[in-house]
Amino acid sequence: MNLANKITLARIFLVPVLMIFLLVKYDLGQFRLGEGTITVSEIIATLIFITAAVTDGLDGYIARKKKLVTNLGKFLDPLADKLLISAALISLVEMQRLDAWIAIVIISREFAVTGLRLVAAAEGQVIAASAMGKLKTIVQIIAIAALILNNFPFSSIAFPFSQIFVWLAVIITIGSGVDYFVKNRRVIRFSKSR
Repeated sequence: MNLANKITLARIFLVPVLMIFLLVKYDLGQFRLGEGTITVSEIIATLIFITAAVTDGLDGYIARKKKLVTNLGKFLDPLADKLLISAALISLVEMQRLDAWIAIVIISREFAVTGLRLVAAAEGQVIAASAMGKLKTIVQIIAIAALILNNFPFSSIAFPFSQIFVWLAVIITIGSGVDYFVKNRRVIRFSKSR
């Protein structure tokens, strides 16, 4: 197994670790800034999430740079992304920091685009990540990290940073999903005709 695939696997293995720090109640202490507080568990969970999210770009870069692109990597990379984002969103719903409908919209878009890519792959075509899709990923990562941190340190000045990024994530997620289907409608039309 090459380095890029090992990094992708590490991202998958970080998912349950993230969930442990998010959902299991540890009393590791907390920090206070004005009216805002944050637990040590939330800080650790945020660091785990950001580390896992950064490896998404790292494994792809290594695979392309060192010519280590494999079928296993093509399968594992999007799977790891979906697992990380879905686990974080579902955990945030459980923690009552995110409305369930928002998690459903974001997760549904991820699976819909994955389905479109599978149809394209069956037809021998590859749907590359778009600029809007990459922006969607960045905004989702910021929104999720801000929610894990419970809007800290912005809660101390009553600035709704996390909510702003959640709404941006929803809008860009829907927009990028529509963009993928509109730009690749030929894939759907072609598969229907066969």
